[in-house]
Amino acid sequence: MATADGGTDSGAGTGRDGDGTRTTFTGELRDAVSARAALLIIGVLALTAAFIASYAGAFHSPKPRDVAFAVVAPPQARGQLVAKLDRLAGSPLDARPAGSRAEAVRQLKDREIDGALVYDPRGKQDELLVAGGSGSALSDAVQKVLTKAEQAEGRTVRTSDVVPADPQDTRGLSSFYLVVGWCVGGYLCAAILAISYGARPTNGRRAVIRLGALLLYSVLAGLAGALVIGPVLGALPGSVVALWGLGALIVFGVGATTFAFQGIAGILGIGLTILVVVIGGNPSAGGAYPYPLLPPFWHAIGPALPPGAGTWAARSIAYFDGRALTGPLLVLAAWAVVAAALTLVFAVLSVGRGAVDRSEVRQ
Repeated sequence: MATADGGTDSGAGTGRDGDGTRTTFTGELRDAVSARAALLIIGVLALTAAFIASYAGAFHSPKPRDVAFAVVAPPQARGQLVAKLDRLAGSPLDARPAGSRAEAVRQLKDREIDGALVYDPRGKQDELLVAGGSGSALSDAVQKVLTKAEQAEGRTVRTSDVVPADPQDTRGLSSFYLVVGWCVGGYLCAAILAISYGARPTNGRRAVIRLGALLLYSVLAGLAGALVIGPVLGALPGSVVALWGLGALIVFGVGATTFAFQGIAGILGIGLTILVVVIGGNPSAGGAYPYPLLPPFWHAIGPALPPGAGTWAARSIAYFDGRALTGPLLVLAAWAVVAAALTLVFAVLSVGRGAVDRSEVRQ
């Protein structure tokens, strides 16, 4: 067969390579899809199944479970009310007494509880206190539970949102999407450095350089996110500086975690980061459905992962004047510090292994 340059292609249509060697379909397949590529594809298939299972498992049937809930009532009625609400079918509420309406409001603003009932002994209508800034899905769920419980007692309830979400953040999801964006930026930055210069840094100095580059990127990404979500879109209130610092911590922590996983597993470390942050972390973050609405497994892991700790912290900054921040910030700092340390350790160990290998070759 004639080729574009006027020559002939002796192997075209004959099942032969250019040098005349006959090839088989199995040989072609082995050449086109290497064993390493096949293993990677199997890994991607596993991640796909895990993604579907995690998101569907977390979101397919949200139900309130043991929502921290205060009851304000006269002493003679308080114990009975707490007991009744605590024994509702399915255990949607974890009821406890509060001394006054003001005390219940304080607990809501300190994020110690997610709702409160103020009982009116002189009438048939009680007041339900909620904090929409914690996520409207949770407020709506608590309202449904209390409305049904009050109707069973021949009473009604009116709802007061003492910490409402911003009108431009009607479902309370802006903080979650902000944190997801920061997490994506963190592992993409680390992945790009891996693709460009190798998954594992060749020595400790190179690891320090990578971490320094990630730190600079984290500061810029944190600022970009805080500016876009606040002044540009007006989608989330709160201190731009505080959100900036939070964003830098999240981006660096996720990026350093990617470096650490790459030190363990090479380029496969990117997949491990996706498993932990995207597949495990995003559905358990309390974004679309806050923690009390999630099944036990996702409720348990969410606060310990960067998306969950970040979402809680962003909401605290935006709506709760920075209250209840210590725990989430410690979680994020632990991810950043431990991951950065592991990155350096694996880099040093890699140099040591290389030196041993070279000495064995010389012998």
